[in-house]
Amino acid sequence: MSPHPVGPFDRSGLHSVNRLPMSSLRREPEMALDGPWLFQLRESDTARGGTPWETVDLPELWTMRSAGGDIPHYTNVPMPFPEAFPDIPSRNPMGVYRREVYIDDPADRRLILHVGAAEGYLRVAVNDQPVGTSGDSHLAAEFDITDFVTAGPNTIELAVSKWSAATYIEDQDQWWHAGISRSVSLYTVPEVRLQDVRVDADFDADTGLGSLRLVAQTSGLRGSYEASHRIRVRVLGTEYVAQVSPRFASPTMPKPSRDRSVRPPQRLPDDYMDALSMAAADAPLPPEWRANPDAMWWLAPDAAPPGDAELELTELDVAPWSAETPHLETVVVELLDEDDAVVDRAEYRVGFRRVRIVAKDLLVNGRRILIQGVNRHDTDPHRGRVITRDRMLAELSLLKRCNVNAIRTSHYPNDPQFLDLCDELGFYVVDEADVESHAFASALIDDPLYLPEIVERVSRMVIRDRNHPCVITWSLGNESGYGPPHDAAAAWVRRVDPTRPVQYEGAVASAWYSGHAASDIVCPMYPSFASLRAYASDPRADRPLITCEYAYSQGNSTGGFAQYWELFESLPGLQGGFIWEYLDHALDPDRSGRGRFGGDFGDEPNNGVTLLNGIAFADATPKPAMLEVRGVFSPVRIAATPEELHAGRVRLRNRQTFADFDALTIHVRVEHRDGPGPEALLVSPSVSPGREIAVTLPDPILDELRADTALAVTAVVRTATDTLWAPAGTELSFEQVELPTAHGRLPQATAPGGCDDGSISDALLAGAPRLELWRALTDNDMSAALDQRFVRSGFFRLDAVETDVQSGPTSRTIRTLYRAAFGDTVEHTRILSLAPNGSYLFDEEVVLPEASHDHLRIGMVFELVAGFDRAAWIGYGPWENYTDRRTAAMLGRWDLPIDDLAVPYLRPQENGTRSGVTRLELSGEAGRAIVTCDRPVHVNVSRHSVADLESVDHWWELPARDGTVVHVDVAHRGMGTGRLGPDTGIAHRLTQTRYRWRWQLMLESATTEES
Repeated sequence: MSPHPVGPFDRSGLHSVNRLPMSSLRREPEMALDGPWLFQLRESDTARGGTPWETVDLPELWTMRSAGGDIPHYTNVPMPFPEAFPDIPSRNPMGVYRREVYIDDPADRRLILHVGAAEGYLRVAVNDQPVGTSGDSHLAAEFDITDFVTAGPNTIELAVSKWSAATYIEDQDQWWHAGISRSVSLYTVPEVRLQDVRVDADFDADTGLGSLRLVAQTSGLRGSYEASHRIRVRVLGTEYVAQVSPRFASPTMPKPSRDRSVRPPQRLPDDYMDALSMAAADAPLPPEWRANPDAMWWLAPDAAPPGDAELELTELDVAPWSAETPHLETVVVELLDEDDAVVDRAEYRVGFRRVRIVAKDLLVNGRRILIQGVNRHDTDPHRGRVITRDRMLAELSLLKRCNVNAIRTSHYPNDPQFLDLCDELGFYVVDEADVESHAFASALIDDPLYLPEIVERVSRMVIRDRNHPCVITWSLGNESGYGPPHDAAAAWVRRVDPTRPVQYEGAVASAWYSGHAASDIVCPMYPSFASLRAYASDPRADRPLITCEYAYSQGNSTGGFAQYWELFESLPGLQGGFIWEYLDHALDPDRSGRGRFGGDFGDEPNNGVTLLNGIAFADATPKPAMLEVRGVFSPVRIAATPEELHAGRVRLRNRQTFADFDALTIHVRVEHRDGPGPEALLVSPSVSPGREIAVTLPDPILDELRADTALAVTAVVRTATDTLWAPAGTELSFEQVELPTAHGRLPQATAPGGCDDGSISDALLAGAPRLELWRALTDNDMSAALDQRFVRSGFFRLDAVETDVQSGPTSRTIRTLYRAAFGDTVEHTRILSLAPNGSYLFDEEVVLPEASHDHLRIGMVFELVAGFDRAAWIGYGPWENYTDRRTAAMLGRWDLPIDDLAVPYLRPQENGTRSGVTRLELSGEAGRAIVTCDRPVHVNVSRHSVADLESVDHWWELPARDGTVVHVDVAHRGMGTGRLGPDTGIAHRLTQTRYRWRWQLMLESATTEES
């Protein structure tokens, strides 16, 4: 094999060579080239050899198999190499893919090579002849290879250099990879063909009618043109024909001639300059000017360019498109020759909808929408950024089932198939250009070298995606400072596509009331609650505020999410935003089940676990945070006062913007202390979007409510019909109305508990109850903003330095003074006694240092011996929840295997707690252990101790433990989003210095029960 011919091409990657113009057309492959290719990795683009040739299947990223030692590398902000823009790194491997294909004589057609996406700087060669280059990693590159092939076998070579000067504007928070990440194919086109089609499908909410404007651009690769061509358009069951505009040569001024024998024609009006200014002023033109088509082309730059055909249809009876009602229509465009033969064809699925900004509101079809969105990267644990359509559909289906209605394509255009699915399933999409210079920000943006590349990346995205109804906003990129390229790109977009707003966070990052030139939306990152309130009430606020990133979800996080939505749903100008982010980026290339993060491949420098910030794990398994999101985003709200419940009524509110309840079913049940009661269908009249009605509960539910064991009324919202994203009966959310309940009293003491020295010994205890003030730190707990306050407390180690035991007739008082790791002292007083049934009664008091003001947990921990496998509790569940993340959790009785209670965050940390618990029963072949409390507490039942969790870097490294570790906390700090965003709210922090509570522990061994 010969080395790849570099050719006379620019090596920077900032300037494509021979790449065809972008188009919205999607050509059907005539030869799919996914599958086996030969691959070789070379040290550089000038190396003549490399690793042994091997067969790989495209699409693929060679970093996912560490080819030639080139590994995945994770950085967030810094570049993964020491060089600075625009220098190309000295170590710059190049992967070469080769394949032999048999090609028939294309006759009078052109042969096009389509490369869906190449991660890096792509060079294309055919039969050892350089064809062209492309440096944009997330948009397709197409090349006309007709003149490079011969009939018969031909060799296609795709050479990808990992780094280029373009790398500096692809510095996103994700793994660095290299290879071919999307499909490769060949197709042919006629010499005269459709070059592009633009379809603007509008909907007027006032009239309830749609309109359609279609512009078809025709072209030959060499500018050839047949004047008699027409287009035929089929839409809504009707056929329309439009003439292609004639093509004129560019007007030129005639040269003066000395030949006086021929009278020269009048090409321009006598008052040429006057006519120019009249045209600019939109004044009537002289008749002779209007009759001169050459001159008219000069004066009417907004007229249809030559080679275009236009069609406008009005007053169309159509169903509008929205994320809730994604109605699509098929538009077929055919190019006809002089004999009415079809020479080219395109087909689109369009949705009739109108996007507008009016004052501080973003409107779709005349209605203010709420953006219940997520940020989404292309990421797959086994294939990196190679995403199949099945994976896309699975991801989007999960989002629909969790009531998410919007996606930001952070931070680059996605595969067109992804937008097809968003059109069909119903999502609002912020389509984001592949521009991020995070490491160098504005310093790079101000460099004119990058201006044309940035504008081109934005424009290519817009041209490709503008026919998708799901795309409601264009984003100019991410975290690239703010400079002239952003204003230039925004101006281009507004000129070419006035139907959608433009947004860019960098334009408003330092001042929410500025940056109008580049952003029609205020789209901040991680705003505080106070700042949102301030914007909503500020008279300078003149644009909708939609957070481009918020609710940072690294590790066990996403606390306070419901608080955001209390603001979004109640304050003017606030319309939701996009959670950071959908999926963890952990990689598992060998499918071992051992996920890896930054540094695990030996990649240096790296940003470690910062890429584990999804509301779902890397395999798209929802985390508890995603269930919280599902509940907050529920299409239905149920509420009732005690008086309304007594009268047998509840209120239902439709949170949707366009849909009624026809696609939903709502069943209700009563949660009891001994488990849920039977469900009954809640029959309600159709509820208009945004409206609330009162409905009567079914009689069986009313009977259940009268029981002394009743805890809450639960409404279960499900899909009523089959859809592409879920079968009928799929749960969408749970809504609850809690009933007033009194907490049970603990029994009176009858005898002292424990041994004379205050210790407790029992056959079921591997470790007696002891004070615990520490939890395995979450990623938020380690936030720089918290300044290591928890570590500075020293509560991760408590050493008993003084113990005093006083025994009385019915109790034993144990006073213990603990010294924390850095010298602070903690006082713990326990009154230990026995209840009539032989269970232990604990009266606890903990006094913390006066200087301390923020704690992680206050509670007790004990360990049971092996032989316990189930946990049942009365409290919030069934999934993990904390006081600032339990809007979606339900009050009731839950029963799960102990091994299912933990949440396997890849970096081990606090997990699996359930809050609001008044009774906990653990059972198994060893016996039973029952915890009851005088108030709702937090419990955590696990196979791992705090020390276990903090001893390893990965979940899969945790040591196995046969026993069961049980935490009973009277107080437990919320999760917040303090790693990047608001810390845990003050109501969910532990700020007191004195805590008192009472709890009971009954231990029954299996042998005792049998006897």
